[in-house]
Amino acid sequence: MRLPLLLVACATCVLAQNPLTQAVTAGYNGAKMNLIEAAEAMPADAYGYKLTPAQRPFGEWMEHTAMGNYGMCSAMAGTKAPEAAEHVHNLPGKKEIQAALAASFAYCDGVLKDMTDQKALAEVTVGDRKAYPVGSMVRLVGFLNEHYGNVVGYLRSKGVTPPSTARQKKK
Repeated sequence: MRLPLLLVACATCVLAQNPLTQAVTAGYNGAKMNLIEAAEAMPADAYGYKLTPAQRPFGEWMEHTAMGNYGMCSAMAGTKAPEAAEHVHNLPGKKEIQAALAASFAYCDGVLKDMTDQKALAEVTVGDRKAYPVGSMVRLVGFLNEHYGNVVGYLRSKGVTPPSTARQKKK
């Protein structure tokens, strides 16, 4: 009787080794999917579209998202943002913006893949200040969801069903 209980206890520990990192990564993956699919769904000729004159165009939202990915994920890693982050502004069109967005998510994927709860809660130096990766992890998920919420309005006003809505309709 003790052996089965010990096996269940060990299995539970293994499954919950990094619950914080797993929860953040799940939220990140959902937001990443929404944003990548939103960038794909928006027609190329609408990348310069603004909901109002005071707002940034759709394409700039995607560029801004890529920049934020590099900034927050490099902060998580306690490193300087990669050189690719310097080349994300004023891209000429949909294809280039999608590539920059995908590259920024690939960078974050690598940082999160190496993250553990222990690393997330260990102090790192970012520039000249001390921080904890968990702060950047949580901000990243919030940032991505906030930006997806913004671009949903752009998609809908162009007659494009947002990816998250399209997935719900398929269920």
